[in-house]
Amino acid sequence: MGALARCIARTPFARSALRRLSSFGGTEYDVVIVGGGPGGYPAAIKAGQLGLKVACVEMRGALGGTCLNVGCIPSKALLHSSHLYEEAAHGFGPHGIKADNVRIELDKLMEHKQKTVTGLTSGIEGLLKKYKCDYIKGKGKILKAGEVQVTDLDGNVAGVIKTKNIVIATGSVPTPLPPVPVDEEVIVSSTGCLSLKKVPKKMIVIGAGVIGLEMGSVWRRLGADVTVVEFLERVTPGIDEEIAKTFQRTLSKQGMKFKMGTKVVKGERVGDGAKLTVESVKKGEQEVLDADIVLVAIGRSPFTAGLGLDDAGVKMGPRGIVDVDDHFATNVPGIWAIGDVIRGTMLAHKAEEEGIAVIENIVGKKGHVNYDAIPNVIYTFPELACVGKTEDEVKAAGIKYKIGKFPLMANSRARANALTDGLVKFVTEADTGKILGVHIIAHNAGEMIAEGVLGLEYGATAEDIARTCHAHPTMSEAFKEAAMAAYDKPIHF
Repeated sequence: MGALARCIARTPFARSALRRLSSFGGTEYDVVIVGGGPGGYPAAIKAGQLGLKVACVEMRGALGGTCLNVGCIPSKALLHSSHLYEEAAHGFGPHGIKADNVRIELDKLMEHKQKTVTGLTSGIEGLLKKYKCDYIKGKGKILKAGEVQVTDLDGNVAGVIKTKNIVIATGSVPTPLPPVPVDEEVIVSSTGCLSLKKVPKKMIVIGAGVIGLEMGSVWRRLGADVTVVEFLERVTPGIDEEIAKTFQRTLSKQGMKFKMGTKVVKGERVGDGAKLTVESVKKGEQEVLDADIVLVAIGRSPFTAGLGLDDAGVKMGPRGIVDVDDHFATNVPGIWAIGDVIRGTMLAHKAEEEGIAVIENIVGKKGHVNYDAIPNVIYTFPELACVGKTEDEVKAAGIKYKIGKFPLMANSRARANALTDGLVKFVTEADTGKILGVHIIAHNAGEMIAEGVLGLEYGATAEDIARTCHAHPTMSEAFKEAAMAAYDKPIHF
């Protein structure tokens, strides 16, 4: 049995793969996908559904990429568990429910998180089997168009796969902050922050973006004193400024502390804790902060190390991004790229859409992704969700626009549930009423935003939404009323 065959032999559907790889002469595959994350595995499934011979090469040893293994899914499990704990310990008051001696069993919480991850990764492996996709455990390196070298999980070169098409779907990794070296014990990345052994007394989060605020929320709810240090003067860069300010006020009210306009000069581990030297961006004044845990969450960078892109002649853009055209093709015929390694937001659902579209393009269909209708969600409590353009963007573009807003305080279901923090905001074209953007802060904003995405996708106006009947009493009525405010007047505010 050859080395490459052994990579496939570790999968549940080894025999058929072994027969196909008994020799490496000629073209074995129609498409080989390098990376099995939220872009790569849907691409493999779609290729299988369309009758292509497809292999997915994944170096992690488990499918799902960062999102499923050390990102979206485990963090959401922790966010929900920590919310339940905080609600039981502190939040039942308005409903007349008393819960005494509430405690958290961190090991059980982590066990649930891991069980969730394991179940989903095995489910994806089952889907690849269902659609006759070969899953190869190992690291792929592109030698040239049509050839992918595989190194197995033990670091040994296993062989070379021949293919008509290669799709790069290797995702991203946490962006390092050189003055603050990560050891994943005291100074951690998002990966280490998902598996802390105990609740820290003091935690410092470097970066007020999605990851920093979500993970800071988890550990604050569980009892940590959390301070967020951010270089900019605002949280969540890229989010509508009015929404971002409201969001920060809400998180501050919950107990999260913020040091805005602050640069991190140095960070080091000292004993069982860490010290950070920070500096005011405007004044240049320095201070030293102590913490039990420091989370470095300043963003993510495309993962292209060791892929052989330079040798293969693949053109790269700034910051390590793979340069592709509107069809996800690189400058090298037969080599394509999707997900975090190309331009656009680094979101799992964006990568999934691209994974399906690139395979459709490979077979001659018209695969397309509407980047104006990609939602973004921050899963704190309340959640923040948005899609389309911000008020700041349309103003800068010189577009005549109208705003429609509705506060959750005026929504009957929000009042009944004692969940009145937040609002819905519409940005529309002044002359036509066409929806340009929707921005929501609400406990279920991640679900509510889907209506805004659909509206943008179909070119709806605010009046279209406002004249659509919404069930009463629901939080979605706030969505309807904000739309009414954008073209006329709301009824309940």
